[in-house]
Amino acid sequence: MSNISRRKIITTGLAATAGASGLVLGVRTADRCGLIPPDHSGIYGAGATLTYAAQRLLTRHSLAREFPASQISKPPFAKFRPFKNESYDRLRAGGFVDWRVDIDGMVARPASFSLAELRQFPARTQITALACEEGWSFIAEWTGVPLSHILGLAGALPQARYVVYYSIQPGRQHSIDMDDALHPQTTLVYAMNGGDLPIGHGGPLRLRLARQLGYKNVKYLTRLTVTDTLKGFVSRSSYAWYAGI
Repeated sequence: MSNISRRKIITTGLAATAGASGLVLGVRTADRCGLIPPDHSGIYGAGATLTYAAQRLLTRHSLAREFPASQISKPPFAKFRPFKNESYDRLRAGGFVDWRVDIDGMVARPASFSLAELRQFPARTQITALACEEGWSFIAEWTGVPLSHILGLAGALPQARYVVYYSIQPGRQHSIDMDDALHPQTTLVYAMNGGDLPIGHGGPLRLRLARQLGYKNVKYLTRLTVTDTLKGFVSRSSYAWYAGI
């Protein structure tokens, strides 16, 4: 995207505060630049579009703040709501030895990885804050394999635009665009604060998006689907699709 078009969309986004005409202009410019989020329709669609477009233009390559070990929360705060799931209980009883995460969709090499295999891949450790949409947050050390590495192993196709990710917890799934999927801080986390990822924090595996709110950081991860459209993929979340912070 040219510097002119970048300036234009930022300017028209600011112009939206002047009234409906500015808002429409900003949305049209975002559309021409290919910066339309999946939840662009509806009463809040224009606002969602301008938020997504502005953040993509201004913070596309930025990193979330990383902290020194001295600032890790003690103990980390988690709102753990137990759920009943026979498959999960069986895997937990077996020490999660049989836990797997599958990757399919627009990939050259669909694959399935165990936790042991994930631990053999290049790892990234980061000390970042997880912020919940309900207003609480904590800082923890997270360790896992970058999602970009998994996408590379599977051979994500060039035309792919999104990654949809699923939890073993029924109805829990979300999606991100390829910018977030390939971001260096986006990881499949299996360890926290030097130990295995606790169950209350999504153990044995969760997706960690350091630049998005907590509800996008799905726990109990079991599947990744690479796609060029989100049509047909349903999330039950009542929150915005893009939750950048």
